Amino acid sequence: MQISIGQIIEIIYQDKARNISQRKIEIHSIRDGRIRASCLTTGTPRMFLAANILSWQPVQEKRHA
Repeated sequence: MQISIGQIIEIIYQDKARNISQRKIEIHSIRDGRIRASCLTTGTPRMFLAANILSWQPVQEKRHA
């Protein structure tokens, strides 16, 4: 699987203090191992190191009937 700009994904992330969190993010840019995204949990812009993403999966869009 590949991450692309505009995609919403759910990640499990370990920060530099070794805290682990799970979040949904919308990807804005990917450059030099850094992912700039909006955290959909907090509504804030964030920068994530790709090497610190432990797991990720695309978020399935809800379809309305």
